[in-house]
Amino acid sequence: MSDIRRPAFHSFNRHAKVQPLMPYYWRLSGFYFLYFGLLGTLVPYWSLYLKDLGFSAAAIGLLMAIPQLTKIGAPNLWGWLADRSGQRLRIIRTGNLLAAIVFLPVFWIDQFWSMAALLVSFSFFWNAVLAQFEVLTLQSLGRQSHRYSLVRLWGSVGFILAVLVLGEALDRLGTDLLPWVLSALLWLLWLGTLTLPAGDGEARHREQGGPSVWSVLRRPAVSLFLVAAFLMQLSHGPYYTFYSIYLQDLGFSKFVVGSLWALGVLAEVGLFLVMHRLMRRFSIPWILVASLLLAALRWLLIGVVADSLLWLALAQLLHAASFGSFHAASIAWVHKQFEASLGGQGQALYSSLGFGAGWAAGAGLSGLLWQQWGVDLFFGAALAAVLAAILLIVGGVTRSRDSAA
Repeated sequence: MSDIRRPAFHSFNRHAKVQPLMPYYWRLSGFYFLYFGLLGTLVPYWSLYLKDLGFSAAAIGLLMAIPQLTKIGAPNLWGWLADRSGQRLRIIRTGNLLAAIVFLPVFWIDQFWSMAALLVSFSFFWNAVLAQFEVLTLQSLGRQSHRYSLVRLWGSVGFILAVLVLGEALDRLGTDLLPWVLSALLWLLWLGTLTLPAGDGEARHREQGGPSVWSVLRRPAVSLFLVAAFLMQLSHGPYYTFYSIYLQDLGFSKFVVGSLWALGVLAEVGLFLVMHRLMRRFSIPWILVASLLLAALRWLLIGVVADSLLWLALAQLLHAASFGSFHAASIAWVHKQFEASLGGQGQALYSSLGFGAGWAAGAGLSGLLWQQWGVDLFFGAALAAVLAAILLIVGGVTRSRDSAA
């Protein structure tokens, strides 16, 4: 790809020739900005919208789990198709367009089964997008793939702006505004995909006798990592599903709720700015272990002192670990384990088993148990994160030959 002139993000090696970070930096960063701006609209506030429609806690938990349930299978289908066809950018564009179209009936839906059907169809196409875009970004970075976080941080910026602006808007205008904002962002995001570079463009076929997905999955380090990713996202279940509702029930305004979400993602941005240095200094599996243990501490803080705004703010700063460092290290680790011809399927597996199955299980269990357990669910979340860290250590992942960043 030909280079173009753009603002700074240069090599930190002062003895090397200064080079731009990557071609098409702002186009790729703009996609992350809009994509996670949409998530900053959906994740903190969709449960509040469902609550205002009259859905029960159990129904909210199940509906919040649906997009993650479809992520179990859909990304793998799209990843296989992208790796085989080489049409990764076309799949990103088509998935985004169809997601925007099938989301339109949301304005007339207020029943459980019709809402469930909409979320199934919407998320099936929506889940075609992110995992394949991660591959496209890593292809564009090439040998500078450790600087993925410098591109991805703009997604965090989009998330922060969304939760802050929308928190204030929902306090003033009510949650009926939410479907309009989501639909508008979906269409803006589709327009943004029309500016993206094509990446490799051509399909990369495996040579005869090359590794298959199943041969990679049979490596103990890979399978244990995927179990740990599942447990990490499982531990986020109470947070993503009921954190906003719980804080609102404690008397915090929607603006304060949104500000706390934004604070967590602001900490994530700070982490992304230095992540490329951490990955050069520490091995990826140990970064994953540290992230899991800090996630457990975060859930314990929320479970014990959730009525203190100061402690809530401190817990939100740990989002830098429970999402930021864990996700950046995971993307790099998956990229290292799967060859270029399996890149789409590798990222899809991480997405489907972590953000799909793990998040869905966490949301579903939280919906079923919230009425009985309430905030005590965060103690279970801490236990899940600790268990994941133990698996990586006892299972030998931190001592494997693949542990170097």
